[in-house]
Amino acid sequence: MRWACLAIVLALAYLLVAYLLVPLAWEGYSRWHPSFDDNPRLTQTSDGHPGDPLNVALIGSEAQVRAAMQEAKWFPAAALGLRSDLKIAADTVLSRSDDEAPVSSLFLFGRREDLAFERPVGDNPRQRHHVRFWRTAVSDSDGRPTWIGSASYDARVGLSHTTGQITHHIAPDVDAERDHLFDDLENAGAVTEFYTVDDFHTVREGRNGGGDRWHTDGRLFVGRVAND
Repeated sequence: MRWACLAIVLALAYLLVAYLLVPLAWEGYSRWHPSFDDNPRLTQTSDGHPGDPLNVALIGSEAQVRAAMQEAKWFPAAALGLRSDLKIAADTVLSRSDDEAPVSSLFLFGRREDLAFERPVGDNPRQRHHVRFWRTAVSDSDGRPTWIGSASYDARVGLSHTTGQITHHIAPDVDAERDHLFDDLENAGAVTEFYTVDDFHTVREGRNGGGDRWHTDGRLFVGRVAND
């Protein structure tokens, strides 16, 4: 009789854990950690060529994302235009630092990036850290939007291998730039949680619209931005 009671207790415990507690835990986790399954993996150029791979994401309002990047000492990139284009050309020739040099437009969800940031390297905008972000339709349980982005390192200026236009060429190890951005955010205390989405990329190497090779370990880094 005692063994029968024990078996009934164990069976009830199993049913409670497997069919109530675990599903509730996963439901809570899913609400707090947005899914990226439906997101594209690559950006696109304006003429439809594959762009840089997506490798970072932040969860927070636009104001919170801007504040987090500022705390990490990443600067908003200036909008493209004749004035900003002439300025970056002059700064490149004269080896002057440019905290707000523009970035070329890439496209996701049928639109160019919503936010772009950079961190200069030395006194010449030929080399710089930079990241573009797009707001997704996904929000967390607090209603804060998810921003998915592409971080890469501009290693030099040259001619595009596909169009012949003057452009920045990225370093192939895009994971290094992903890691660098999150090191800066974490060191600044700008994110309260950090996690990775493994195997976000199944195709782990390729070329972007400028013909630059890239490779990745396939992981997407996700950070929850600190509340105001």
